[in-house]
Amino acid sequence: MKHTIVMTGASRGIGRVAAEHILRRSPDVHLLVVARGSSGAQLAAELGAGGHTVSHVPADLGSLADVSSAAGKIRDRPDRGDLPPLRGFVGNAGMQYTNALTEGPDGFEATFAVNVLANHLFVRLFQDRFITPARIGVTVSDTHSGDFTHNMGMVPGPVWKSPGVLARTGVFTKRDTAVGGRTAYSTSKLAAIHLVHEYARRLPTGIDAVAYNPGFVPGTGLARNAGPVSRFAMRRIMPVMTLTPFATSRSAAGRYLADVVLGTTRAPTGSYVDRSRVDRSSQESYDPQRERELREAAERFTAAHAARADAISGDGTSGSPR
Repeated sequence: MKHTIVMTGASRGIGRVAAEHILRRSPDVHLLVVARGSSGAQLAAELGAGGHTVSHVPADLGSLADVSSAAGKIRDRPDRGDLPPLRGFVGNAGMQYTNALTEGPDGFEATFAVNVLANHLFVRLFQDRFITPARIGVTVSDTHSGDFTHNMGMVPGPVWKSPGVLARTGVFTKRDTAVGGRTAYSTSKLAAIHLVHEYARRLPTGIDAVAYNPGFVPGTGLARNAGPVSRFAMRRIMPVMTLTPFATSRSAAGRYLADVVLGTTRAPTGSYVDRSRVDRSSQESYDPQRERELREAAERFTAAHAARADAISGDGTSGSPR
């Protein structure tokens, strides 16, 4: 049966590899990529070469207004018959800044806005439009563990605070440095795992939510906001580490992500998939109270934008996961 998978972060890195695998291995998929500005049209054309079905919707994931507009347009199209039924969402886009002071247009710290709130708003607006079985995949990170074994000392571990605090700028020590930016990143990835656990409890039966950790993948675009020395190291030096067990090649990480999306890697809802297998995430990541509080805060932070999407569609049927 022809169906639609919506994907963010498909333009480069592991997302681009995963998108190519998804299209090649699942001919029934209509892949709808969400990308900034005019880049989506070029991306859709490149991925669609060879007869694959790909379309795009523009959105800046740092803007919740953009996300709600994009999600609102997407979720109505199956009802009109110009898009196959929605069966998946892949929240692969991620952002890391060189400080913890960057504020998005909605007043939220920019890392938290992209890595946590944008995904939540997509889930919130799509969850009553999925046909089952459906799968939500969110790309997370080794950095959420916070220990040397997983981070190799390159990224500080997460520093959890109440969601209302995490959503704002200037939360972490050394907030005006790359250390602050990396702490915001690792904390946002811990938050993403918390939300996956909460989705598993609340989403209707047949809609699975899975967190995917690609491991350390050198050579992706994640360091594009870093300084020239760090960017050079990530592009030219760190890729050698893929020859060791401490890193994952971009091609392998993209293939593993496609396996999660397509269900080749069997993972029950709420799972954490470490590269190619289901595993446990950090001990800190299992905290039902924290997960509930985070989800409630994300609902508050995105409520006005969800209501705006309802107004666009005119049906008012969107709601939070049960």
